[in-house]
Amino acid sequence: MGTSTNTSAEYGADQIQILEGLEAVRKRPGMYIGSTSLRGLHHLVYEIVDNSVDEALAGYCDTIEVRILKDNCVKVTDNGRGIPVGINHKAGLPAVEVVFTVLHAGGKFGGGGYKVSGGLHGVGASVVNALSNWLEVEIFHEGKIYKQRYERGKSMYPLKVIGDCDPEKSGTQVTFSPDGSIFEDTVFDYDTLKQRLREMAFLTKGIRICLIDEREGVEQEKEFHYEGGIKEFVTYLNHSKEALYDSVIYCEGEKDGVYVEVAMQHNDSYNDATYSFVNNITTPEGGTHLAGFRNALTKTFNSYAKANKILKENEAALSGDDIREGMTAIISVKIQEPQFEGQTKQKLGNSEARGAVDSVVSEQLTYFLEQNPAVAKVICEKSLLAQRAREAARKARDLTRRKTALENTSLPGKLADCSDKDPRNCEIFIVEGDSAGGSAKTARSRATQAILPLRGKILNVEKARLDKIYGNAEIKAMITAFGTGIHDDFDISKLRYHKIIIMTDADVDGAHISTLMLTFMYRFMPELIKQGYVYLAKPPLFKIEKNKKIWYAYDAVELDQILQEIGRDGNNKIQRYKGLGEMDAEQLWETTMDPETRILERVMINDETASEIDLTFTTLMGDKVEPRREFIEANAKYVQNLDV
Repeated sequence: MGTSTNTSAEYGADQIQILEGLEAVRKRPGMYIGSTSLRGLHHLVYEIVDNSVDEALAGYCDTIEVRILKDNCVKVTDNGRGIPVGINHKAGLPAVEVVFTVLHAGGKFGGGGYKVSGGLHGVGASVVNALSNWLEVEIFHEGKIYKQRYERGKSMYPLKVIGDCDPEKSGTQVTFSPDGSIFEDTVFDYDTLKQRLREMAFLTKGIRICLIDEREGVEQEKEFHYEGGIKEFVTYLNHSKEALYDSVIYCEGEKDGVYVEVAMQHNDSYNDATYSFVNNITTPEGGTHLAGFRNALTKTFNSYAKANKILKENEAALSGDDIREGMTAIISVKIQEPQFEGQTKQKLGNSEARGAVDSVVSEQLTYFLEQNPAVAKVICEKSLLAQRAREAARKARDLTRRKTALENTSLPGKLADCSDKDPRNCEIFIVEGDSAGGSAKTARSRATQAILPLRGKILNVEKARLDKIYGNAEIKAMITAFGTGIHDDFDISKLRYHKIIIMTDADVDGAHISTLMLTFMYRFMPELIKQGYVYLAKPPLFKIEKNKKIWYAYDAVELDQILQEIGRDGNNKIQRYKGLGEMDAEQLWETTMDPETRILERVMINDETASEIDLTFTTLMGDKVEPRREFIEANAKYVQNLDV
């Protein structure tokens, strides 16, 4: 081998790039806040609020105010102790400056400052600072107001006293402007913040959180304050359902350094709505605390049912699924050093949490059932009904499973499948009615587009047990066509189409059918929505014809724009589409199905507001009329394109 010549750039110790401090955050923001989408933007607010909530958990703060200012900055004020202003000797800087400019600095390390805390691995305040155009912090401490300003993470001047305040007043005020060069969008959404702050208030009983929007034209404010904490959370989530008994079962205790709070209540629905939190952070994937809760629940109810002869000796034990049918539950644990599995902090890994939750719930639930035999009987009877339905469902389910590759013949007869077998290229249109289905089958691109017409409105799964769902022909057709199975059998790798497109009429009935389909997918195949495979087609509302030229308008605003451009006169022929069936195949293709010209809306759900999404579905699709009326009145202003 010849000797190498040193013509290429050397790769040595000096070429390894060291990102100093907050520069790393600006270069790779997704590593610290998950994403630079709207979700990441709102994370900035949560991080600052989390610091205030930590003060509340430590017993020093009872009021937090969040203001969205006119220029779309956010100001968070609390009445805690105030971030320390003294010099941190290790850094040679005031502690407040260390908190806002040094990664992994804060009172959450070393076990001294806070017993428990949320926050993104302790990087919260400095990350918000790094991702802001500017950030100002003011601290009220011993009669003085201290202030420091930072721009893109760098301090503009040393911490200084800017005035006096009441010696009794203490707290921290942080105002920041998110950096538009980092975030895709810097406009805060009031409702997104409202949902998360409401959740925080439920999880920290007694705290008062105020959200105020000062932006012109959308001024509003809301205050959250729940003395009952998570018991009130359960009542709130059951608002649209019929509770089976009045009391909310509540268990509280501490074991092995883990503080455990659990609240639960059964209702007349068939869904398990259990939400788990660690130090006020939602854990969508559960973890050891959820496992401990489920174990305690199953064990305690079976012991009670056997001891009280509700379950006969020879009868099968109740499964966890049977007992949790129609249950709303909140599990909240506070733990000094939480260990999360994965970067996204979605699953708790601490083994001591499992034992602590199991122990606290087993003991206190046993007492509750003994002291409330009428409630215990209601729950056990509902569980036995669920057990029977589950057995019937198991038999029905076997009919919808596709066990081997040879079973392609079992695809529903009315499905017009596509010829391409690579799911990444394939899409399925779920179409309401045979007439629209016929046009869609003629219009489609046969290689990559499948059509599944459904007759009429599908079953409302919010009001049906599993056995009824498996027995429903329209739902069975969807399950078989998708190929993934549902519930425990669900396997995303078997999905046959990477775009599932719900195509319904642009009227009230169409909106209802879309909601029924989304309810089914959310309850039985939520990963399809979470992973972004579900879309809504957007057919046009109007066809405009003039001098043999054709335009389509997707809403009244677009119709107005087109009429302004082409002139409003007697030559305009305007057709208002009542439904997809009114379009011929060519029109349906070019307006709604052609990938080059169509408009698709992707359906997205956010794990952080899972409890609110759950509540929305039960409010819209459940039996109670009053909550539905309230919801529609409150949200009517956001609805577009419904038939008038």
